[in-house]
Amino acid sequence: MHIKEALCMANDNPTSSDQVIPAAGNPAPYLQNRELSWLDFNERVLEQGADESVPLLQRLNFISIFWSNLQEFFMVRVGSLTDLSLVKKHIVDSKSNMTPSEQLRAIYLRCHELYPAYERTFEQVRLLLNKVGVTHVRPDELTDEQRSYLAEYAEANVTPFLSPQIINARHPFPHLENGALYIVVRLDEEADNAQDQAKSEHKKKGKKGKKSKGKPAKEPAKSASLSQNVGAEGTMLGLIPLPRQCARVVKLPGDGFSFILLEHVVEMVAEQVFSMYTVKHTNVICVTRNADIDATESTDENDEDYREHMKRILKKRARLAPVRLESERELSDTLEPLLLDRLNLKKHQVFTTSVPLDLSFTWGLASHLSEKQCAALMYPPFTPQWPACLDRKRPIMEQVTAGGDVLLSYPYESMDPFVQLLREASRDPRVISIKITLYRLASQSHLAEALIDAAENGKEVTALFELRARFDESNNIEWSQRFEQAGCNVIYGFRDYKVHSKICCITRQTDDGIQHITQLGTGNYNEKTAKLYTDLSLITTSPTIGRDATEFFRNMALENVSDNYDVLWVAPLQVKPLILKNIDRQIELARRGEPCGLFFKTNSVTDKEIIDKIAEASQAGVKTVMLVRGISCLVPGVEGYTENVRVVSIVGRMLEHSRIYGFGPRTNMKIYLASADLMTRNMDKRVEIAWPVLDEKLRDRILSYIDVSLSDTAKLRELLPNRRYTPLGFFAQVSPEGKTIRFDSQAHFMDEARLKARMNTEVEVEREVEKREAVAAAEPETPVAATVPAAAAAAPAGAATPATSEAATVLPEATSTTSGAAPADAAGTSEPALEPDAIEPAEKATTTAILPRVEQPPHKPSLLVRALAAAIRFSNRRK
Repeated sequence: MHIKEALCMANDNPTSSDQVIPAAGNPAPYLQNRELSWLDFNERVLEQGADESVPLLQRLNFISIFWSNLQEFFMVRVGSLTDLSLVKKHIVDSKSNMTPSEQLRAIYLRCHELYPAYERTFEQVRLLLNKVGVTHVRPDELTDEQRSYLAEYAEANVTPFLSPQIINARHPFPHLENGALYIVVRLDEEADNAQDQAKSEHKKKGKKGKKSKGKPAKEPAKSASLSQNVGAEGTMLGLIPLPRQCARVVKLPGDGFSFILLEHVVEMVAEQVFSMYTVKHTNVICVTRNADIDATESTDENDEDYREHMKRILKKRARLAPVRLESERELSDTLEPLLLDRLNLKKHQVFTTSVPLDLSFTWGLASHLSEKQCAALMYPPFTPQWPACLDRKRPIMEQVTAGGDVLLSYPYESMDPFVQLLREASRDPRVISIKITLYRLASQSHLAEALIDAAENGKEVTALFELRARFDESNNIEWSQRFEQAGCNVIYGFRDYKVHSKICCITRQTDDGIQHITQLGTGNYNEKTAKLYTDLSLITTSPTIGRDATEFFRNMALENVSDNYDVLWVAPLQVKPLILKNIDRQIELARRGEPCGLFFKTNSVTDKEIIDKIAEASQAGVKTVMLVRGISCLVPGVEGYTENVRVVSIVGRMLEHSRIYGFGPRTNMKIYLASADLMTRNMDKRVEIAWPVLDEKLRDRILSYIDVSLSDTAKLRELLPNRRYTPLGFFAQVSPEGKTIRFDSQAHFMDEARLKARMNTEVEVEREVEKREAVAAAEPETPVAATVPAAAAAAPAGAATPATSEAATVLPEATSTTSGAAPADAAGTSEPALEPDAIEPAEKATTTAILPRVEQPPHKPSLLVRALAAAIRFSNRRK
């Protein structure tokens, strides 16, 4: 589920407050509507499904991501705009001056343009998969053998779980669940009338029989049969909800892996289910409902427990008004008006597509395939590597407190060190407290378990749960209950602000006084998404940041919005004002003719004040580069406004999720990392944190990461002044031989991580060998047996025989490490590592702090190490 979770779970949909600011006058030419920009982003996701460089099954998964993204978009954004369109007050979008109704018309029109491309892409991939033995069979493509098999399969495994319904005067139209699939069955009215007539004639015959003495009613058997099989009067529609108990993918007999979807199996047995009627035709439908609920609604009515309030709100979400109706085939002239009337929808809100209406099944297809098939149809597996700056054999706490700042780059580096740090803190007698903000957690979380262990070990654990993290509310409610049961202090943040910050503060009592270990991240504390999202995580013992972190959690406990911080920028009071202030500084430099520049890496850009300030900077001559994965309401390259702004986007295997702000020219750019996108909801409606990167080596590392990302020619695309993006591969180079060369930055980072891991393995083995040789050389000479030759007995003390030296190179650690397994933990703990990650080489910035404090004899690196190092240097020069 990697890519799906990456691109679906990361899309934190803004609330309506982000686009209801009244606007005056005509919109600036460098602004565009955020909803239409988001649809352009989702189109870029869909185009990954058409990219021939992507493995086939991954292409199908990208199409599934497009589907789930669009589902959520209708539930939240279209739902929000639908609510706003009913408000009598005049409301317009601040970027496009469009009313909610105008935006809705534009959205539905754009979606009707996207659906044909969606169908073409899916059908293309389906047919290509059919050729390699992964065959998605439709009902009209079934063989006689498969039909016979399905008849038996349905009778045993499907029909017992069906709950059919009829709709007539006595059976009102039922509630259709959001996102659920239904088989709608059109029943023949003429046949219904014929049955009514048959009933009437039957009654008449019965009456005549009573009047005629000695003349019993004729054909009693037929009459009995008629009374058993005649359906209810006035019935023209039936529904069959897709049963949840049945497997969605039904494997078919035949070569390779052939399957049919459950909804089509149910369609095939619809005539049997409604045997008392005449089935005219069937269809598959799905309703999407508004899910944009206000979590603050009625919270003060009865002093209700906030967690219970959220449970009630979640139940309410399932019954909100429909905003879209999808069907697999065109609805009939009779059925469409009936459904639209019952669902209170308009014709433009109906979408017909041959693509399955729920594509979530695509993520389970790999489990039906052999390892060889998966290798050909999916990306090569990638495991986040152990970070080079940390020694896996030493306690993380010891390294963090003894060395400089540690920067982890997910998913290329693993989150395991931070989880291990929490585990160590839970057992460290010097640790007083652990405080953390939790926005999205994995359903099974080692990090959460470490925090619970800390509380059970007597540590003061404070966890701020944001129960309003959209579509993760239930998971957060469950975890918060577990935390409370373990003795943690659980708080829920603010009424009017979501707490979206990612901060953890470990407080220790040392011989030198109180010490704070602070972790700050651009992404969530979620082990699953940390393997998919590109995020940055800083661990520091900076006293200033530690004091700010302590102040932050004090303010959170008191529900106090504050700007009383020395280093951290905390929204809603600080982040936007300080961004604007730093942009103003670059404008001043540009006007004085001094070096200047701006860089932003963010998921979305919607805040009008920031956009206007960037446009002002562009007009002053400040060169600005923006790496924006999703929405960009700022249009670059508009003459007279944004000529000096460049907006690019990367949509690839990993989800670009880190937020980086850069102020100044590259040579002395001030770098800030943040949890906040450049969106109004982040700036004004959330508690967010941005922090400076003060370590020069870490700053250079981030700049190198930016350079590589901007050098991408495979997935990077540029937003043009006409509001369209360049096609995939637009920046690819062509070799003298005419071959297209594409550089994929994400693939490069993965390859680099693997290469460093192999290099580090070699170095670790050589160090261990030399260490053992040094120990062996320092030991007293072993008494020589009488059978040992005199020459050997006369060898200098401490000298090893050839046999001894050779044996010293054969180590259990060397064998396990070179095979890719994690080396044994030096502390000898029985707790297994989270992942069998390889080890990365240490960075120069922290080498002296983390290496064992023994003198190492000088040695020349092996040929393998020198060759790998040369390969990295060559790769860096190529960039």
